[in-house]
Amino acid sequence: MVAPSTLARSIANKGMLRDYLVILVGAFIMAVGIAVFLVDAKVVPGGVSGLSMALHYLSGNRIPVGLMMWVFNIPLYLWGIRELGKQFGVRTLVGFTSNALFIDLLRGDLPGLGSIRLHEHPAIVNLRETDFLFMVLIGSVLLGLGLGIIFKFRGTTAGSDVIAAVGQKRWGLKPGVVFMVVDSLVITFAGIVIHLRGLDVERPALVLSLYAFFLLFISSRLVDVIIDGFDYARSAIIISSKPEEIGQHVVEDMGRGATAVEAMGVFTNQPRKVLYTVVSRKEVGTLVQVVKAIDPQAFVIVNNVHEVLGEGFRSRI
Repeated sequence: MVAPSTLARSIANKGMLRDYLVILVGAFIMAVGIAVFLVDAKVVPGGVSGLSMALHYLSGNRIPVGLMMWVFNIPLYLWGIRELGKQFGVRTLVGFTSNALFIDLLRGDLPGLGSIRLHEHPAIVNLRETDFLFMVLIGSVLLGLGLGIIFKFRGTTAGSDVIAAVGQKRWGLKPGVVFMVVDSLVITFAGIVIHLRGLDVERPALVLSLYAFFLLFISSRLVDVIIDGFDYARSAIIISSKPEEIGQHVVEDMGRGATAVEAMGVFTNQPRKVLYTVVSRKEVGTLVQVVKAIDPQAFVIVNNVHEVLGEGFRSRI
C-alpha cells in the first residue's frame, strides 16, 4: 500500500510535469503569433516583447527578437525574485526562456536553423500584403491564447508582469494601470522608431500604432477568457412557493443536482426554501419553462458560470 505522503508527492509531481508541458505549448503558440504574424507586420504588443521588436527594427533587423526579449527579462526576473519571492521561480524562467527560444527558432535566427523562417512562407507574405487586418487578428488571437494558457497553469513570461506585481507591492499601484502605462509607452516608442526609420511605406506609423492598441485589446480579452473559461454552464436561483415539485423535476427529469436553502422572505416575513442548481446552457430554457409551468409566480435568477467541478460537468483544465 502506498503511503499517503508518497501518493501526494506523486500526484504533485505529475501535476507539475503537466503544468510545465502546457506552459511550453502556450509559449510556442505565443511565439507563433509574434514571430510569424506580428514582427514583419510591424504591429507591436506591449511590454518586453514590443520593446524587443522596436529595438529589432532600430538595429535594421540584425538583433533577434527572441534574444532581445530574453536579455531584457533576465534582470526583471531577478528583480521579481528579490522583491516577490519564489512565485517568480522556475515556471517564469521556463515561460520567458522557451518563448524567446521559440520566436528565434521560427524566424530562423538560431544557429544552424536559418532555413525555417516561417514568416517568409508565401502564404504568410500574401496575407501580409492582401489582408493586413486579418493577419493582425490572427497574431492577436495566438498571442492572447498562448499567454492565457501560460497564466492558466501558473506561469508568466516575466516582463510587465514583474513590473506590475512589484509596483503593487511597493507603491500600491494597480496592476491594470501599470500594464496600461508600460504598454502605451512601448507602443509609442515603437511607433516613433518605425516613423523615423521609414520602415513601412504603405502604412503610416500612427496607423500601425493604432493596430497595436487594437492588438492589445484583443489579446488581453482573450487572456481573460482563457483564464476564466468560456461560459459553458449556468447557475439558477429559484424562489418559489413550490420548491419540492421544482426540485423533484430538476433531479429526476433533468438529472441535475439541486440544493434547498432555508431563507426568510423580508416582505412576507415567512420562511421559505430557495433552490440552487447548475445546468448546461442548452438546459436553461427547459428549466425556466418547467419552473413557470409549476409556479408562474416563481422568481428565477440565472447567472453565467465559468468553472464547475463535479459530477455531470467536465473540468476546464
